[in-house]
Amino acid sequence: MGGAGAGATEGFVDYIRARREVRHALVISDPQPVENVTNVWLSAGQAANIGIFLILLGAFLYIGRAILLPILAASIVALTLAPLVKGAKRHGISPWLTGLVIVILGLGALGLAVTMLAGPVSEWIGRAPEIGAIIKERLAVLERPIAALHELQTTLFGTNNGAVDVNTPTSSFVLPVVAFVTPAAGEFLLFFGTLLFFLIGQMELRTSLVSLFGNRDTKLRFLKIMRDIERNLAGYLTVVTIINTALGAIVAIGTWLVGYPNPVIFGILAALLNYVPYVGPGVMVIVLFGVGLVSFPSIAHAAIAPIGFIILTTTEGHLVTPTIVGRRLTLNPLLVLLALAFWTWMWGPFGAFLAVPLSIIGLVVFNHLFPTEEVNLPD
Repeated sequence: MGGAGAGATEGFVDYIRARREVRHALVISDPQPVENVTNVWLSAGQAANIGIFLILLGAFLYIGRAILLPILAASIVALTLAPLVKGAKRHGISPWLTGLVIVILGLGALGLAVTMLAGPVSEWIGRAPEIGAIIKERLAVLERPIAALHELQTTLFGTNNGAVDVNTPTSSFVLPVVAFVTPAAGEFLLFFGTLLFFLIGQMELRTSLVSLFGNRDTKLRFLKIMRDIERNLAGYLTVVTIINTALGAIVAIGTWLVGYPNPVIFGILAALLNYVPYVGPGVMVIVLFGVGLVSFPSIAHAAIAPIGFIILTTTEGHLVTPTIVGRRLTLNPLLVLLALAFWTWMWGPFGAFLAVPLSIIGLVVFNHLFPTEEVNLPD
């Protein structure tokens, strides 16, 4: 009896173990052994070389930001405006004249924007301590949750010595702005200089690049890639610029109706920030809410413009832009988000503005080198 009971127990244990193994077993569909292990290691070596190249390229882009950023931005703008320069040349207008007019208009627009922003920005910087006190007073209802979060942070990470003091002198706000603007002025100068010479000599530069390729097929492929880059950049940025201009006009009118000071500035800011997907509208919502807290007596009044802007940008992003731009120029949202994160991390705010154009260029090149084919994947 004892042996039979022990056998039954062992059988039950084996049954339970087998059930567990079945429950946790992986589902493998038609496994095949590797034909040649050497090929696997060769592929791993190639992947390692590519990884090293990408790391070195990232370091090069980061270290050379001060020079590469304005040059690359000028190149993208020149490629976008290339159809305009070519059209003017067909009508007998010299590329020199067209390039000079474009650069002068760009400098005029930049000067006008700086002139319009100088007064309000100086006023807001001068009132920074007062504004901080007002915002703290308006958000007094959030003091308890903020205090709880601060206590939790102190418990987990120690005392926080980086708290914001509303009595901070104005110089502490001005110095970071000056530190940002000083190198940016040099980058803008390099940008406009590069843009002028790209617009003037892009056809000669393209001819020189074509001559570097050995056979006719490679030259033809390069010309097709450049033509498609110009068409896609010009088509996308032209439509987006029109949409952003309309968005900025609506925001300016809306902020004027709500009672915001300097509504034209909010319109310009909304139009510019909308070139940066996701992040730009988010920053605009914060700006509208922060200015509303200072300008209006209640949080409810301050929330009117941000809520309206969220509704407006949601409608624009999900209905207007896809309908006008169409599927041909619609980018994958995940790709846009990853490109935005990478270029913002690499080159800061200016990199965020270049994320979508660089994605378009990369996709055009990739689709030319690796044309898509219909592949039937197994279920």
